[in-house]
Amino acid sequence: MLIKQKHLDGIMSGNISLAFRKWKKLSVRKGSLLKTSIGVIKITDLTETDLSKITDDDAKLAGYDSAQAIISELEKVTNGAIYRIELSYDSPDPRIDLRQKEQITDEELEVLKEKLLNLDKFSNQGKWTTKVLKAIQENPKMTAAELATKINKEKEWLKTNVRKLKNLGLTISHEPGYTLSPLGEYVLKSLPEKPQKGSGV
Repeated sequence: MLIKQKHLDGIMSGNISLAFRKWKKLSVRKGSLLKTSIGVIKITDLTETDLSKITDDDAKLAGYDSAQAIISELEKVTNGAIYRIELSYDSPDPRIDLRQKEQITDEELEVLKEKLLNLDKFSNQGKWTTKVLKAIQENPKMTAAELATKINKEKEWLKTNVRKLKNLGLTISHEPGYTLSPLGEYVLKSLPEKPQKGSGV
């Protein structure tokens, strides 16, 4: 479940406590925890509803000026059920402390390298982690669409996989684009420029 930054800020301040989505298949459930740029968001309740039941008061709690503004946005999605989602700020993002580290132990570095190797190993797109990290380093805050074009990938593929790097504390999301975290810079420096001979690549 993606949440716009302006709405995340409202959740953080306590001004926003609702969201509405049209989904063919649920992507969250009651009790789900979402890691976001402001920290961890908790889904406190989730119920199926109808467009006609969305009120102006609901809209304000969701960060919109009117019910019609939400309805117009939901109607852009062709198929799916409407869900009323209650949410709240839960806790700081545990990845924040991790990504601010400018140096880690050799053991911690090896663990991260192993995780990157596994992301490559189990991808049907081949080795991609170093390529994406370098692209972000060389093109800070470039839009996801432009960055995807640079590495010859689809935008949604890029966003999905950058999220995996973010979960390791290696990248930071912005509007638009991404940058490497201090930890990401440190890890990238430790990675080989090119695959070693005999690696099978």
